Amino acid sequence: MTESALGTAARSTDSPAPVVLWSKPEAERGGTPLLVLFHGYMADERDLMGLADHLPAEFTVASVRAPLQAGPGYSWLPLSREADYSVARVVESVTAVSGWLDTVRGNHSSVSLLGFSQGMAVATSLLRHRPTDFACVVGLSGFTVPSEGHAFFRDDEAAAAPAQFFWGRDQEDQVITPGMIEVTHGWLVKHTTLTKILYPNMFHSINQRELAHVREFLTMTVLGRR
Repeated sequence: MTESALGTAARSTDSPAPVVLWSKPEAERGGTPLLVLFHGYMADERDLMGLADHLPAEFTVASVRAPLQAGPGYSWLPLSREADYSVARVVESVTAVSGWLDTVRGNHSSVSLLGFSQGMAVATSLLRHRPTDFACVVGLSGFTVPSEGHAFFRDDEAAAAPAQFFWGRDQEDQVITPGMIEVTHGWLVKHTTLTKILYPNMFHSINQRELAHVREFLTMTVLGRR
């Protein structure tokens, strides 16, 4: 895909809306299911847009840039080992994305989320905040954050109406720590209808087999086809 085919990434001059890259021009988005992509640490909104070629054509894909500068790219939140990490910082970042989603969701038949690495923390946090708002969620090689009892995370409501969730990863992924995987697995099992698949030799990345499974998951879950 070319930049012109995807649309232009642009920041609103009169609101804190994020930079967003779209797979379809605005005139072609109405009534389509929306899939929102959240990139990983030190990447940007262009990083995951290549996935759109491997996903059902019926979807409009929107890839969102994280707000914090991090090396050559951006970050959704400080790393957990950094001094300025806190649940409040997670809530701040996710609240901004949730507000932007409210401005676009009315144009679409449904909204689904896909997050890679740190982007999965954003996708799961959005689900935990608004458990019934999303057709499904895809998490790739990522994690969910401990809530520390913050009221932003409505986990009881998520458990009462578990969303369809696809979680793909490699057990040999050296980026996401075993402790974070344990927390993530525990939350997903209790709060979602979970499809979990392991991909040997993928490490901290996305491969073609996983993309084929994501396509099937979205086709069945959102489009109602096999």
